[in-house]
Amino acid sequence: MLSKNNPIQRDQLEMVALDQLVPQEHLVRKMEAALDFSFIYDLVKDVYSEVGRPSIDPVILIKLSFIQYTFGIRSMRQTIVEVETNMAYRWFLGYGFHDKVPHFSTFGKNYERRFKDTDLFEQIFYRILKTAADKKLISAEHVFIDSTHVKASANKHKFEKKVVRKETRAYQEKLQEEINLDREDHGKKPFPPDKFDKEETKEIKESTTDPESGYYVKDERTKQFAYSFHAASDRNGFVLGTIVTPGNTHDSLILEPLVEQVIEKVGKPNAVAADAAYKTPAITKFLIENEMTPALPYTRPRTKDGFFRKYEYVYDEFYDCYLCPAGEVLRYSTTTKEGYREYKSPKHICATCPFLAQCTESKDHQKVVTRHIWQEYVEEADHLRHKSEVRDIYAKRKETIERVFADAKEKHGMRWTTLRGLKKLSMQAMLTFAALNLKKMANWTWRSPEMA
Repeated sequence: MLSKNNPIQRDQLEMVALDQLVPQEHLVRKMEAALDFSFIYDLVKDVYSEVGRPSIDPVILIKLSFIQYTFGIRSMRQTIVEVETNMAYRWFLGYGFHDKVPHFSTFGKNYERRFKDTDLFEQIFYRILKTAADKKLISAEHVFIDSTHVKASANKHKFEKKVVRKETRAYQEKLQEEINLDREDHGKKPFPPDKFDKEETKEIKESTTDPESGYYVKDERTKQFAYSFHAASDRNGFVLGTIVTPGNTHDSLILEPLVEQVIEKVGKPNAVAADAAYKTPAITKFLIENEMTPALPYTRPRTKDGFFRKYEYVYDEFYDCYLCPAGEVLRYSTTTKEGYREYKSPKHICATCPFLAQCTESKDHQKVVTRHIWQEYVEEADHLRHKSEVRDIYAKRKETIERVFADAKEKHGMRWTTLRGLKKLSMQAMLTFAALNLKKMANWTWRSPEMA
């Protein structure tokens, strides 16, 4: 209860400018100082007509999105509610005390009519990135890659089971060519084209609410329709590129296109760091052949307890064979259409071997060891892992790309989405990461007028 000495001042009249109500250190001031938003007019001039009723200023529409994604507001509807009473947001938009704020549906209508089939949000993202680079804030010699799942706006119990064709890997054609060369080198007949072209299928759950999302299973408790936001960051935590896929797309399929995106837009990194999901023969081959150091982790052997580990079978490169712990030779047998060479032990010797129970459960007492035709690239990545500079690069993942995703989910509303479809989710990813980059750039370059 207020005392007589502290009366309510709700009806107080005072002459004040809007600018006086916005704190000098407020983030919107820093963002306005860090980026000239007028570049948006050039990006949208082809989708706005000079004839007819005046449209909502496109800069205001984009700034509304930046308010939503920078301050982690749940929806555009709620953003408009916040703008109506928040003087800092009004100042950022260029509105006065009494200017009417657009209806919350305005952005959605403009997206459908003007922005949907354009690369506007991608151009905005890269314009902010270029501005940060011009200010010498980008340090892209080391790139950190990872992905996170964003819960789709879809009921996990509403789906249809469908049989679809398995995704074709980007490197599939090159792999098939090298498989046949490997078979010929070993005196085997190459596979005919129809052997590779045989259609492989899989059964999936397709959401009836958002068919473009993917069913994601992490554990017994985490089963949901989701999207995967794949991103690459530099050592300062600036996001350099992003790709959105359905949630059931494996991370390893996206590293190559994501790195190529970074190379095209920013420049080729010296090293690429990623977690164990990316430690595949195709990825290590791509990085090493393109003179980028792979900074990848140690992966534990997946052998069952009580059995010899795979590393205990020693590969002899000169004779192209394996030696088992008992000293027997496992000779080359064939190269499969998946790209794995098979090395098999002599059955008659293995049947009486004292180590048989630790070696194989095969009914015919034969041990088979597989080796990918690109395995030497994985081994080179394992060798590089022991170098102190590579270990230091990998260790920075937790303060770069992992920090980016943690901030995006905790502070910028990226844990879930109210949007549906890959195009709209790509827009959300671009705007979220653009907001993160702009916020970082704004804070790093801000010089308070009071300190000047």
